[in-house]
Amino acid sequence: MDQGIGLVLEELRRAGFHNSTLVIYSSDNGIPFPSGRTNLYRSGTAEPLLISSPEHTERWGQLSQAFASLLDLTPTILDWFSVPYPSYSIFGRRRVQLTGKSLLPALESEQPWATAFSSQSHHEVTMFYPMRAVQHRHFRLIHNLNYKMPFPIDQDFYVSPTFQDLLNRTRAGQPTHWNKTLHQYYYRDRWELFDYSRDPAESQNLAPDPRYAAVFQLLRTQLLKWQWDTGDPWVCAPDAVLEEKLSPQCQPLHNEL
Repeated sequence: MDQGIGLVLEELRRAGFHNSTLVIYSSDNGIPFPSGRTNLYRSGTAEPLLISSPEHTERWGQLSQAFASLLDLTPTILDWFSVPYPSYSIFGRRRVQLTGKSLLPALESEQPWATAFSSQSHHEVTMFYPMRAVQHRHFRLIHNLNYKMPFPIDQDFYVSPTFQDLLNRTRAGQPTHWNKTLHQYYYRDRWELFDYSRDPAESQNLAPDPRYAAVFQLLRTQLLKWQWDTGDPWVCAPDAVLEEKLSPQCQPLHNEL
């Protein structure tokens, strides 16, 4: 990967654009394994991010611990070209607001960014399983909106040797040699809270633990605010419905959730 980026930079030098080009390298999801792609666990949201700027040489070759996400690319590119942020409204009333941040300051000095949000609604058309998550320092909170529905599996992942091995072992009643069973992977709690510093595999859900009630409430508040700020249509789900014609906006469904 690093060698490929080097080849791109070398081509820019040969073309004479190396002193005027911002190079950004990332990916669209995490690793294509269980708990990876299509999930909001760490292995599903951890992505490479490399930025090379000819105008910011102070931190060339350095590693940043500041949190970033793909939401930050739009303001980063707009700032690079000195383009003003959007200033229009949607449907005549909701003002467009970029929730990402420009990453250019991180190219000059280390930033204190310690929070990142992530969202998943569906991968393939048959894979509807909306989830929202917030990572704050070493804690991650995931809200599984359709937690009573089995987690769907995409077609190319289904035929992979890894998932087929999980299926075959489960059918035969054999250990999967994984930190969870296939049933646990399919059926999830509504809220999942993990402490990556103590549990890198994210195998222990701390959400029901009263010792983490303050952390749970803090992250839940952060996540809910982000959903309102971004106009998330699932902000009231799964036990209420978003209704803008009545007040308050979240109307209870009395659906026993």
